Amino acid sequence: MTERFTETLRRASEPDWSAAVQHRFVRELCDGTIPDAVMGAYLVQDHRFLDAFLTLLGGAIASADGFQARLRLGRFAGMVSGDENDYFLRSFAALGISDAARAAIPDSAPTAGSQAIMREAAATRSYAAILAVLTVAEWLYLDWASRAPRPLPGTFVHAEWITLHDNPFFRDFVAFLRDELDRVGPGAEAQARDFFTRAVALERAFFDAAYTSAS
Repeated sequence: MTERFTETLRRASEPDWSAAVQHRFVRELCDGTIPDAVMGAYLVQDHRFLDAFLTLLGGAIASADGFQARLRLGRFAGMVSGDENDYFLRSFAALGISDAARAAIPDSAPTAGSQAIMREAAATRSYAAILAVLTVAEWLYLDWASRAPRPLPGTFVHAEWITLHDNPFFRDFVAFLRDELDRVGPGAEAQARDFFTRAVALERAFFDAAYTSAS
């Protein structure tokens, strides 16, 4: 049986993929022991992705080769703009991170790199390149979130970040992304592999940076 293209890409991204989904940040988030300073540093930086991520989703909608795909991508853009953004704002309030404090914190190197690769992929106007970065951003998070032990931590800042990345809508969307990349990726294999592996390395570095930023 032929291996799925997305699985081939995931294997090509090792050891970064496994290091990310098994990261100290993930373990401490899932068991509720992550320090507030680390979680806050992580969320401040992650929220900085929103503009670039919506640009990436817009590029996916524009470059998709079918109406149904555009509808799926558009619905997801609505979720990110609504439920996920609302989670960030409530979490900043719960962690005591003011707008002024957030504005004063510079982008970490992995944040800048992640913003750059999202915009780079969108600028290619290549559906395969855009899907490669999108698939990493969502599939890698589903991979770690789906492993979280139950019950989830009692603090909503921890629990909701997990459930935002492991719920029926999200799982279905990741399955859609993988199916689309399996379909169009082999036609642009080198490009898709390049974007995919670079995006995974940035995800690993982003988790690392939460600890250095907090200190």
